[in-house]
Amino acid sequence: MRTEDLLAAIATGLWRWDSVSGAVSYDAEAARLVGLPAEAVTLPEAAARACFHPADWLEVKAIVDLAVAEGTLAEARLRIVDEKGTVLRTVRTRSRPIARGGSEDGYYLLGTLQEVPDPLPGTSAAGPPVTGDWRRNREAFLLDAGRALAEAMSTAEVLRVAAGLSMPGFSPEGLAVFGVQGERISVIGHHGPRTGADHPFHDIGLGTDYPAAEVVRTGRAVYLPTPEEYRGRFPAAWSLGRPRKRRSWAFLPLIVAGRTIGAWMAGFAHPVSFSPDERSVLTTIARMLAQALSRTALQETERELADGLQRSMLPASKPDIPGLTVAARYVPTGGGLQVGGDWYDVIGLPSGRTALVIGDVQGHDVRAAGIMGQLRIAVRAYASEGHHPDAVLSRASRFLAGLSAPDGADGPDGRYDPRFATCLYMEVDPVAGTLDIARAGHPDPAVRLADGTMMVRPTAGGLPLGIDPDTDYPTTRVVLEPGETLLMCTDGLIETGGHDLETGWDRIRKVFERPATLTNDSGTLPSDTLPSDDLDSDDLEALADSLVQAVHGPPSHHTTGPLADRREDDIALLLIRREAEVCLVGPGSAPVRRTAVTVAQAEPERIAGTRQQLRDMLHDWADPDQVESAVLMLSEMVTNVLVHTDGDALLVAEVSGRHGARRLRLDVADSSDELPHRRRPGELASSGRGLLLLEMLADSWGVDPRGDGKCIWYELYEAAPDGAAPSSPPDGA
Repeated sequence: MRTEDLLAAIATGLWRWDSVSGAVSYDAEAARLVGLPAEAVTLPEAAARACFHPADWLEVKAIVDLAVAEGTLAEARLRIVDEKGTVLRTVRTRSRPIARGGSEDGYYLLGTLQEVPDPLPGTSAAGPPVTGDWRRNREAFLLDAGRALAEAMSTAEVLRVAAGLSMPGFSPEGLAVFGVQGERISVIGHHGPRTGADHPFHDIGLGTDYPAAEVVRTGRAVYLPTPEEYRGRFPAAWSLGRPRKRRSWAFLPLIVAGRTIGAWMAGFAHPVSFSPDERSVLTTIARMLAQALSRTALQETERELADGLQRSMLPASKPDIPGLTVAARYVPTGGGLQVGGDWYDVIGLPSGRTALVIGDVQGHDVRAAGIMGQLRIAVRAYASEGHHPDAVLSRASRFLAGLSAPDGADGPDGRYDPRFATCLYMEVDPVAGTLDIARAGHPDPAVRLADGTMMVRPTAGGLPLGIDPDTDYPTTRVVLEPGETLLMCTDGLIETGGHDLETGWDRIRKVFERPATLTNDSGTLPSDTLPSDDLDSDDLEALADSLVQAVHGPPSHHTTGPLADRREDDIALLLIRREAEVCLVGPGSAPVRRTAVTVAQAEPERIAGTRQQLRDMLHDWADPDQVESAVLMLSEMVTNVLVHTDGDALLVAEVSGRHGARRLRLDVADSSDELPHRRRPGELASSGRGLLLLEMLADSWGVDPRGDGKCIWYELYEAAPDGAAPSSPPDGA
């Protein structure tokens, strides 16, 4: 005998509930016990819930939640009711939660249903008698409905909650919510067999002979318990709508702070008498629904205003720069109005070049957004006049400083409220690959080299805009090699999640250096092994999404920084990739890392930045001792230029070859014609050891005279970390 037949013989049914989809399945016996036809059936949760007493349903949910948390058996008693709320029988259910297979969350609840016989006269029941105080039960139902409506975050969610409010005798077959605009009302939400646009009263005047219009005009509810009463009171609406499938209707006003903002229609497929208790429940639901709709409508209006304001501050279309691919993102992550002072812009210049701008105004409020809009327009105007990057930022700083005079009352409380802004302005020459950068207190840009290595590019900078109107902003020229990608961002991308600059860049590095992959006929290959024409044109967009997700998505919750109490900030970023016909020379080759830095005579403090750049460039070098030797020789060579010549030092470092057999070549050029010569310094001498260091630490070195000066260079060949002999230099070294 089958298990199902055996259980049916002892009047026991089987049921299953899916916590993810909400579907409830009954076998034939279980369906009979809950008052349905005796056949296997699967129902949505709302329909299954309508078969049980509402107070029992709320109680059994708490029992099931405890069983899920503890992994135990859930046992409860439930009253089965009909459409009028009459108790048909009492059943006992025993169920056990079972985890869903695979990676899906949630569980299945498998259980049995068995009828509980009424106790005989003169005997005591096995447990407390199951009685029904409908007024108290409906209060429990209203508490559940109020909680669900309070948690709804949009108008669509409010309507879904209203549609799922199932209570014996009050489970509407359809509902509609009408909003008021001037002298007309229209359907703003609809649930049922018709869509909102197909509703016969989708958009009508307030003077129309329709129940919802009368409710809005008078502010009083209209109850229509029978089709005959509907047809008698509103003959025109009855002939137009022909609501033949419904048997009762309730139209209630939606009132907030004494003002009628719309109407709610609930249609029932079964007759409802609308007793005083039933009308009280419907009136309470309408009031909660009105409050929820008013709240979500205000939130949606604010979000739409914020989105529209922010979109108006950003470029209208994706920039098209020949030879460059650009991707941009703006993510409001702070609280409040969801709009702040971060922005980016792409500006066409009179010279035919393109300017890229990214900035951040202090604060996260309406005033910051307003200043951002004015500053963005000012920077665009100065750039369009053809000024160089340093002049653009100098003028923008004077403009921001002059927005509010010290004796002005521009703050929210009538006091002086000065603001400053950070900004990074970059003029791009896509043909030569040069980037002329001026920086006002903004984070430095970062470059991903052709082989995937990320390096932060130190650039000269001045104070943030608006602090000192007379501040100068020096310009730094950076060369973007073919196949390289540059990232410019606001501090929100670096410091969101409680990070500082150091830990923030470390987090970004893990995503920025991650190589893209491609698939060809022979399998999956790293993107840097193929010509760039074979690359997916959307891979830069995917990189932008990955950077945002690393900072603002689920992975960021596990990578919080040391300043975890720091407030979240907006994120704005720009990615620029210089296109190249071929990233690699041929099969078996490896990409070349290259960086160039200029250290001016007036900026000896930049030597520390060049040392850090070289360490970043050699982050995966096999022997750490060789890295320290390379840094020491670099520091010696650049210092000699600043001490013994009157010009600047131009440094070019290049790493070539395959991992484990690479070559580092570092050139330091200056404008002096005087060649270095060996000396024998005494024990107390403070100089004269530079060439001795090169001879001891470099695998090869030399001095090359040039027409406008000289170049001192050295080479290091990657050695094993155990101190083994250096590997042979690459071909052609």
